[in-house]
Amino acid sequence: MMSGKDGHDDNDTELALKTRPKTERPPLYKVLLLNDDYTPMEFVTHVLERIFGLTETQSVEIMLTVHKKGLAVVGVFSHEVAETKVAQVMDLALRNQHPLQCTMEKE
Repeated sequence: MMSGKDGHDDNDTELALKTRPKTERPPLYKVLLLNDDYTPMEFVTHVLERIFGLTETQSVEIMLTVHKKGLAVVGVFSHEVAETKVAQVMDLALRNQHPLQCTMEKE
C-alpha cells in the first residue's frame, strides 16, 4: 500500500466521508383544539389569534371546524413548540374559566 506525503493512506479522506452519520429530522407534533359546549366562539378565535398568530379569518375558519367536527389541527410543530402552545392554551383557558381543551399528538 502506498502512503501519501504526510504518511497517511490516500483512502483516509474517502473513508471519513462515507462514515459521516445521517442526521434525522425530529418528529413533528399536531396541536389539536377540542370542542366543548361552554367555551364561547369569540374566546376560541382570540386564543387562535393570540397564541398561534393566525389572522381573524383563519381563526374563525378553524374555530368553526372545531365547532362542527369536534376538533381541528391548529398547527404542526416540533415537540417543544407544540408542548408550549398546548400549555399556553390550557393556561389562558383556565385563567378565563373556560373548559377549552388542547392536546398534541405525533404526526
